[in-house]
Amino acid sequence: MSVGGSLSAPANAARRGGDLAKCGGSGFDPEMGVYRSLNQLNMDERIPTAPELDIATFVFSFLERIDWPESRFAFIDASTDCRVPFKDFHRSVRSLAAGLYHALGVRKGDVVFVLAPNSIMYPTICLGVLYVGAVLTTANPLNTASEIAKQIADSGAKIAISAPEELPKLVQSGILTVLTRRTKDEDSTSVEELIECCDPVDLQTERPTQSDTAAILYSSGTTGVSKGVVLTHHNLISVVSLLGWSVRESASQDDTFLCFIPMFHIYGLAFFVLGLICSGITTVVMERFDLQAMIKAIRTHKVNNIAAVPPVILALVKYASHMKHDLPSLRRVGSGAAPLSKEISDKFRKEFPWVELAQGYGLTESSGAATFFSTGEEAKMHPRSCGRLLPEFSSKVVDPDTGSSLPPYKEGELWLKGPTIMKGYLGNEEATQVTLNAEGWLKTGDLCYIDGDGYVHVVDRMKELIKHNGYQVAPAELEAVLLSHPEILDSAVIPIEDAEAGQSPMAYVVKKGSSNLTEEQVIRFVTKHVAPYKKVRKVRFISTIPKSAAGKILRKELISQSQQQLASKL
Repeated sequence: MSVGGSLSAPANAARRGGDLAKCGGSGFDPEMGVYRSLNQLNMDERIPTAPELDIATFVFSFLERIDWPESRFAFIDASTDCRVPFKDFHRSVRSLAAGLYHALGVRKGDVVFVLAPNSIMYPTICLGVLYVGAVLTTANPLNTASEIAKQIADSGAKIAISAPEELPKLVQSGILTVLTRRTKDEDSTSVEELIECCDPVDLQTERPTQSDTAAILYSSGTTGVSKGVVLTHHNLISVVSLLGWSVRESASQDDTFLCFIPMFHIYGLAFFVLGLICSGITTVVMERFDLQAMIKAIRTHKVNNIAAVPPVILALVKYASHMKHDLPSLRRVGSGAAPLSKEISDKFRKEFPWVELAQGYGLTESSGAATFFSTGEEAKMHPRSCGRLLPEFSSKVVDPDTGSSLPPYKEGELWLKGPTIMKGYLGNEEATQVTLNAEGWLKTGDLCYIDGDGYVHVVDRMKELIKHNGYQVAPAELEAVLLSHPEILDSAVIPIEDAEAGQSPMAYVVKKGSSNLTEEQVIRFVTKHVAPYKKVRKVRFISTIPKSAAGKILRKELISQSQQQLASKL
């Protein structure tokens, strides 16, 4: 949907109705080669198109509709039981925005870098930044100092907001830093102090529009260069609107949610920082995933709904006999960020028959949105699918060799179009043009097919990215690290199956001369240079790396070789 839209809502509705009438049960239009969403928004659910609207004002419009009682909480800290009432949350966001504006001089368009684990303060920080009109960029606290310095430089961040324990990683960049909480250091400024010192006034400043940049989230590329995904206020308004629709469709309005998904990730940012508060939902926040702490939080706070990733679902299955009686309140578990196998799905449903399990699909480049299951029964009937397209979305399944659009049950690359699709990659026009064509289609790089009922089935990844615990790991980045070792002549990194993490990186290494380099030494070397989730788990030494005539690594050959070697050991 374009901002402001040239068609009226009734005209749009009539057009969509006509489109769907000729599309059949799959939503496929054979004339256009396009799949239309079979899910539709009601007139009162339409994504707002007013050009002057920004995401913070949009979120505030929900918070201001109700005179929230002090007993209604937006966020609860799972470890301390500290609680943030909706009324206090709204006031704190506005106070922080005033502090950023008046005390630190943050203005519209300035980039603010956030480096912190999950906390009940994280949503306040993000919305405070957005309310000023600044641009939010977030990072994984596991990232190294050099990775963080690169992101700060690439994004052009003006200030940083950091957890105190992460402060040493920011020294290299020399960026002005505000701490997420007070410390004994009298020279530091904290978010808490900014909130306390500033009245929650409406800022008399130029407001961002829907077409302005709201966030720059970093997604690894197959070249090894981390790319900044530029998301606009319209993108975030759209994903929040669609999340509100999904909450109503799944009857989750009165649920209590548990959050251990990282809030720096689009999954956590869209869901827990921005989306659920607009539905008046209480979220119990964990700093990071821990199985026993999760069980305790579910039991203590009577959690009904969890947004998870496959390794968490696998953990629940493995330890079901010890914990299933502690989870009577649990009603629904959603899975995202990586594919969930049918085997794990079947085992989960067997162990927890009262819990709905539904898989979704999205990318950072689509603001985390694309597909959805309305009910657990629907998901159970289509166990290998990740749901149907969300409202306002269209898709193509494109033959990678011919470029032609494919009908139901034919496998090809999934292309997406919708209101949440990114503006592009920051400062990287070449990568933008490769991924986002002139008609606005996002080429996902995922091999899929869509069945006769419109359900999307992701078959494999066409990209070379490795998905480890939902994080993206670029083989080329690890290969560059390996090649910096003085005893390594050549290298290639491939994914290997990992029962708990989905995939893990494995390195094929060509040693120089008569080097006595060992697997353990290689693993230690890589570990020193990258975040923990990126480190290689296995190393095999090889005489030469197979490559094409053009010099491209033939990863499929290495993957086949590793699978054969594994099979021979079984």
